[in-house]
Amino acid sequence: MTLLVLGIVIFLGMHLVRVVAPGLRARVIEGVGKGPWMGLYALISLVGLGLIIYGFGQARGETGVLYNPPVFLKHIALLLMLLAFISLAAGFLPAGRIAVALKHPQILAIKIWALAHLLANGETSSVLLFGSFLAWAVILRISLKRRERAGERVLPMFKSARNDVLAVVVGLAAYLLFVWRLHELLIGVQPL
Repeated sequence: MTLLVLGIVIFLGMHLVRVVAPGLRARVIEGVGKGPWMGLYALISLVGLGLIIYGFGQARGETGVLYNPPVFLKHIALLLMLLAFISLAAGFLPAGRIAVALKHPQILAIKIWALAHLLANGETSSVLLFGSFLAWAVILRISLKRRERAGERVLPMFKSARNDVLAVVVGLAAYLLFVWRLHELLIGVQPL
């Protein structure tokens, strides 16, 4: 469980630098340039992600169960994950009406993903992992609201409604691939 916690601290900590220490980020970029900062950011994030993946695999076999979710929550989780995939796709495409309405579709996708997995999994390691990501996404969304109020442009600008169709198609295709095979291949758990 130690590696999982360390990975979460490193990964989410790196992703919260702009929130908790915006001056530090600005100073590092000013000192070494944006390219080296992005390289360091990516490297530290990858180390954290690797520790999360390895640590979660270890912790699943070592930790107990905090709660046993009823079966119907797993069905709700599956439905929520469809919405998460569509939201995630909308966040990576040029903005359509979905992205504009959701304001920060990638962050919303993480919140939905984390909540869905908390509904379906009661193991200590799962609650720690998904609860941490849910808390991080909430903190990040609050930070973005503050930046918006301060006048910073952080909201997507509408480009085309065609991107909404594409977001639904890409999101649905990715969802079906994950449910059908990828979740089991990557995570080791069949969602159905």
